[in-house]
Amino acid sequence: MSLARTLCRAAAGVAAPQVTIETHLANGLPGISIVGLPEKAVQESRDRVRCALQNSGFEVPKRRITIHLAPADLPKQGSRFDLAIAIGILVASGQLPQPVSEELELYGELALSGELRPITGILPAALAAQTAGHSLALHPDNLPEAGLTEDLTLYPVPHLLNLSAHLRGRTPITPATRLSATPVVQDLPDLADVRGQAHAKRVLEIAAVGQHNLLLIGPPGTGKSMLAHRLPGLLPEMTRTEALETAAIASVAGYPPDPARWRQRPFRAPHHTCSGVALVGGGGHPKPGEISLAHHGVLFLDELPEYDNRVLDVLREPMENGTITIARAARSATYPARFQVIAAMNPCRDGYYGDGSERCQCTPDQVRQYQNRISGPLRDRIDLQIQVPAPRHEELFGETPTGESSAVVRQRVQAARERQQQRQGHSNALLTGNKLEAHCRLQQADQHLLASAVDQLGLSARAYHRILRVARSIADLAASDVIQCAHLTEAISYRQLDRTGH
Repeated sequence: MSLARTLCRAAAGVAAPQVTIETHLANGLPGISIVGLPEKAVQESRDRVRCALQNSGFEVPKRRITIHLAPADLPKQGSRFDLAIAIGILVASGQLPQPVSEELELYGELALSGELRPITGILPAALAAQTAGHSLALHPDNLPEAGLTEDLTLYPVPHLLNLSAHLRGRTPITPATRLSATPVVQDLPDLADVRGQAHAKRVLEIAAVGQHNLLLIGPPGTGKSMLAHRLPGLLPEMTRTEALETAAIASVAGYPPDPARWRQRPFRAPHHTCSGVALVGGGGHPKPGEISLAHHGVLFLDELPEYDNRVLDVLREPMENGTITIARAARSATYPARFQVIAAMNPCRDGYYGDGSERCQCTPDQVRQYQNRISGPLRDRIDLQIQVPAPRHEELFGETPTGESSAVVRQRVQAARERQQQRQGHSNALLTGNKLEAHCRLQQADQHLLASAVDQLGLSARAYHRILRVARSIADLAASDVIQCAHLTEAISYRQLDRTGH
């Protein structure tokens, strides 16, 4: 036969659209042409495939070979199509006696020797293949990542000759035994290591309960970064759906997920010199940024005012929408970005404003200017804003820490999260519209209290709603079905930047 079809999938963000590789042999000047919007790496597969076939003992047909990557209007990039193209040529030229199964998808870059090399971004393709009821042939190094799926047959292919022998029926490839993806407990920093700071620990627990954004303000050395790094230890394990979404993003970014820890929530801490593209994603071929890599996890922004204002402002829309769309002239990609922000900052440039010492030489205008580097719209989106003072000497120099461990606090967080799931199906931070009104209803006296706080602090409607969500989380911690006055008062007290007027 002179026509063959093989299957693969393209990479389009975290999606993996089906690509049919149609190979046709015709009379004419010998050569290989690839059509269907192939980019540079795909075009170069002509030479890789030719050498791989020759060095594996196959004949490259001395005919005009046309390879169509359908659909034609979908851009194709990367070297993942090499194996499918090579098998298509062998089937079309009769060197493999039968058509390839329409339920087998082929992935892998070919070395010039015919050996296979692993590819990046295999998990989205594996998830799409599982939905379609297909099986995969791929490099053994891609098995741990593809094996995170369920009910998907995986054929490990180290060399082109192994797959050709399998398709001939001579030496069938045994499907890979599914690797265990049982999560193990990672050695996360323990909250008990933080000396003192009972107030900050309380707020950290509330942030974990409702998935609220948190800003810690205090002089250097008070434990702000220590507290931030202990938030993941308070969060419950991701569900399988959440873990697959997060792992797919990491796969596309070139970070294969660890099957032993893939259910743990990500913690990303970009340096304050990072660019807007590094933070939200981008590039000629749009890649996910830090906010997408932190999907269903924590994004830690230390030294918050030191970030460029334009970089911080790009966070505003994804913090509200939970997604980021990266648009370029040739293509665009949409990535999930449902992350929890925890940020830390000094109160002024010197760092010691308001600590009771004389070390700070900043004027009130300089303090105001420093704190105003964080724009009002971004402050509005931070639910909890608190001061973290220096710990007392007796707390710092005591023999042993006296605070609760992360495991103890996590149990309370898990119980409160379960109440939210039973009540509304998601965390309190995502309450909007009718659900917000229904689950955050206040008594009349409490409504007047909140209205007075809004007037005195000059809060926006967004900040008003965030106070309600925080109050709902405090009530959940107390196992209360209704928001009480104490819950609301505590939530209002966590608007530090609003209270200081900056």
